[in-house]
Amino acid sequence: MIPMLKQAVAATAAPMKRRTFLKVAGGASAGLIVGFGAGGSALARGDGGFNPFVRISPEGLVTVISKHLDKGQGTLSGLAVLVAEELDADWAQMRGEFAPADRKIYNNLHWGPYQGTGGSSGIPNSYEQYRQAGAAARAMLVQAAARKWGVDAGRITVAKGLVAHPSGKSATLGELAEAASAEKPPAKAKLKDPAAFKLIGNPDVGRLDTGAKSTGQAIYTQDIDRPGMQYAVLARSPRFGGKVRAFDDRAARATPGVVDVVQVPQGVAVLATGTWAAISGREALEIDWDDSQAETRSTDAILKEYRALAEKPGLVAVDNGDVEGALAGAAKVLEATYVFPYLAHAPMEPMNAVVELQPGRSVEIWTGSQGQSFDQANVAAALGIQPEMVKINTLFAGGSFGRRTTANSDYLIEAVEIAKAIGGRAPVKLVWTREDDIQGGYYRPMYVHKLRAGIDGDGAIVGWSHRIVGQSIVAGTAFEAFLVKDGVDHTTIEGAAALPYDVGAQRLEATSTPSGVPVLWWRSVGSTHTAYAVETMMDMLADAAGMDPVAFRLKAMTKTPREAAVLRLAAEKAGWDKPAPAGVHRGVAVHKSFNSYVAQVADVRIDGDGLVKVEAVECAIDCGVAVMPDQIKAQMEGSIGYGLGAVMRNKVTMTDGVVDQFNFTDYEPTRMSDMPRVAVHVMPSAVAPTGAGEPGVPPIGPAVANALFAAKGVMVTELPMTDSGIEFA
Repeated sequence: MIPMLKQAVAATAAPMKRRTFLKVAGGASAGLIVGFGAGGSALARGDGGFNPFVRISPEGLVTVISKHLDKGQGTLSGLAVLVAEELDADWAQMRGEFAPADRKIYNNLHWGPYQGTGGSSGIPNSYEQYRQAGAAARAMLVQAAARKWGVDAGRITVAKGLVAHPSGKSATLGELAEAASAEKPPAKAKLKDPAAFKLIGNPDVGRLDTGAKSTGQAIYTQDIDRPGMQYAVLARSPRFGGKVRAFDDRAARATPGVVDVVQVPQGVAVLATGTWAAISGREALEIDWDDSQAETRSTDAILKEYRALAEKPGLVAVDNGDVEGALAGAAKVLEATYVFPYLAHAPMEPMNAVVELQPGRSVEIWTGSQGQSFDQANVAAALGIQPEMVKINTLFAGGSFGRRTTANSDYLIEAVEIAKAIGGRAPVKLVWTREDDIQGGYYRPMYVHKLRAGIDGDGAIVGWSHRIVGQSIVAGTAFEAFLVKDGVDHTTIEGAAALPYDVGAQRLEATSTPSGVPVLWWRSVGSTHTAYAVETMMDMLADAAGMDPVAFRLKAMTKTPREAAVLRLAAEKAGWDKPAPAGVHRGVAVHKSFNSYVAQVADVRIDGDGLVKVEAVECAIDCGVAVMPDQIKAQMEGSIGYGLGAVMRNKVTMTDGVVDQFNFTDYEPTRMSDMPRVAVHVMPSAVAPTGAGEPGVPPIGPAVANALFAAKGVMVTELPMTDSGIEFA
């Protein structure tokens, strides 16, 4: 998990060694250990239940304990940069390790007393906290050096891991670590002026995990092999909500390698000596499913219901002014109905977990946990134990996009139930196949929008009426209490409520629809659909007003300077004011999500056969202080690829309640041949960091749609675009 290969190998083994570390943390040989207690005060030496943020070994390795899951977004490295900056460490001596599950010490400061990763909150909620940890460690090291050398601490400097005094005395961080552990940590260390940053904002600072992942040394759940472990796959009902009525497991048990077949609340599990044997055994099962409580509707039937509901008033989320009066008096009124399909998350690594029931009714889990506190609580409830008895070893995860954090910890509970069903006689590794993943639920909900907007004779927007119909992601979960207000799910309307434009009178309504289809947040959540509806309507209004799309937006951005700034930058870099190459059409979109501002301009080519190719994207982002600029660029590039695949071809449909798609053959991700050239421009900023993992997704869809509108004069309002007759090269 650090640049040099030999250190990478050692670092990736760290999660497996955490128990040893906890045993020796209070010992003199542990070096300096710094963190924060439940009350926020700095602590050192790690006694009792203390879990540190920073550990400095006598050999000089600085290990940063990450409270967040790194599922590819680079948080492990970002947190290490924050510590290294304030510690004045050399980047080559930094490494990372995932924290144990402990919501008192490692809580997400944006979420309250819960540990978890999501909402693009990793760096924003940790920015000052991890800098404080690094600064506290530095202060203790300096004080230890001053005491050891008998000099004034104020004249001691630290640079690239070397503590020095003008007298010529010097020592490494490791050489001072033990002495520093006896110093009292400052209650609140002084942080650097951003002008003095050397690592924060440095584009040459690379990720810690590159070497480990490039050589196969990074530890994922699939790499875990416990003594006596059995591999499990689960036969689930093909219809959501279906239950097992009866099953015949004789052929499954006769499959070579199969060691057991057990029924659990979620279906029938097959355990074997290997994954392939378990899958083969599952295929041999004969199961009679009870669909009396299952979702049996086809997607077409659900969509028909949604379209009808979009014609009726919903619950009011925003009500500013007389919208109907404003539209009645408008010079021109445009209306559009949008359809957004169910979408799978489809992370490269499907769901999996290793569960080992321990004597004394405790349990140990190995997985890429995205919500450790929720997972602890759910597993504890399933086993009838206290959450503190659930030990979670967080490992790298191969993507998530929201899938690994469900209110009910679905795949972990499946693994726990299987381990219970065999009496805990062996550790259980539950493996989801790609087919399980695509057909297993927890999708981005399907939505229907109806949007009406009007302009006056000068092209100013005078009225904006927006209705959204779809499932609530949080209804019936622990999140409902703080994400649903007056019956309206905030995740449904985000991105449509606080518009960056002056729209005159505004009314936003939402209708939440009951359904048996399991739904979940999907990368950028509500903005996945609201940005598309808002930004394509803006282009249609600009066209109706006879105005340039960028100029039309800027005219309406009198109160949103940061959106206007990224829009101007993206347009400038794209050469918006110059003619596009022959056959190329340009589209633009700008959107705020997770407190970050992103604008994108897409160059779309249509060849002589009508085939469409997204050739290039210029992207501008304002996300506050750019902790790792190169990583922010990578997130924008990945977001554009992820969002592009969704709007081009992706959808999940059902026939009589059974999901039609099953693998990447018919739920097709963005191919390398689909990927445009992407240029990312990170705006300089002195404000605290905001999200970067998700805000790049929302603008790409409408930017491409607006380019097609410029070319064809017809807006694509039903996704994916292939369903509207668009063919991609």
